[in-house]
Amino acid sequence: MQNIIAVIWDFDKTLIDGNMQDPIFEEYHIDKAKFWQHVNALPARYAKEGVKVNADTIYLNQFIKDAQNGIFKGLNNEKLKTFGQKQKYYHGVPEIFKNLQRVVEENPKYREYNIKVEHYIVSTGMSAIIKGSAVMPYVEAIWGCDLIEGLDGEKHKIIGEVGYTIDNTTKTRALFEINKGVPQHPEIDVNAKMSDALRRVAFPNMIYIADGPSDVPAFSVVKKFGGSTFAIYPKGNSKAFCQVEQLREDGRIDMYAEADYREGTTAYMWLTHKVDEIAERIYKTEKESLEGAVSAAPRHLV
Repeated sequence: MQNIIAVIWDFDKTLIDGNMQDPIFEEYHIDKAKFWQHVNALPARYAKEGVKVNADTIYLNQFIKDAQNGIFKGLNNEKLKTFGQKQKYYHGVPEIFKNLQRVVEENPKYREYNIKVEHYIVSTGMSAIIKGSAVMPYVEAIWGCDLIEGLDGEKHKIIGEVGYTIDNTTKTRALFEINKGVPQHPEIDVNAKMSDALRRVAFPNMIYIADGPSDVPAFSVVKKFGGSTFAIYPKGNSKAFCQVEQLREDGRIDMYAEADYREGTTAYMWLTHKVDEIAERIYKTEKESLEGAVSAAPRHLV
């Protein structure tokens, strides 16, 4: 029975106002605008040297370099986790995570078929920060960038190498891992052939939520296989509004709203309605399947 509804979230500018690294810059008194300006110039700089780099994840190398040089002194995975609680969450976060689960938990007929809402985070950001965030108690699994620690000159742990990365293209791999149930069953190879009936989360039972054009590959995969897509933009940001409107016109997303998940907002109502809609479809499908499998009881002939 495919009774799982997967709500899949981006993190930066989707759940929080800004980038998850902002509190790091504040603590170390770093000009974030200059940092990102430098990082954004790196792909072109390396291209001149004949070296291709991933524009989505090259920032990790800069963080490691700056940590090694003492700019981000003592920055390790444990310290990164502490920045999870310093995020500037949009209104209604993390409450929206529990509220979406309550849509099915408080409906007796959905409980009858054990329909559940699971939350996942797929981000090009740092996994350690997400793990320390307020949303983690509600999250089934996360995909993000993992950093390997080394030792500084004082023999203290410090970020030293890139271990695992997610970029805006490989986010689609995470979708198929959710689809096949890899987080619950790591022994499953995401590339292994698997019938649709055996996949843990059907794509039509997925809702993908993100903030803009960089998530087009993930939006496209979810839409192609029958799932739902939703975009967020910061209140009053006309540039971001135009971007998500273009995504809607291009058929990439089903709906968009201001980044406010409090009860009564467009985001809250659309997401809760969509979860209920998917749960109702699962319920009807399973009920009809069960009724069709049970033949009528034999009776005495008159």
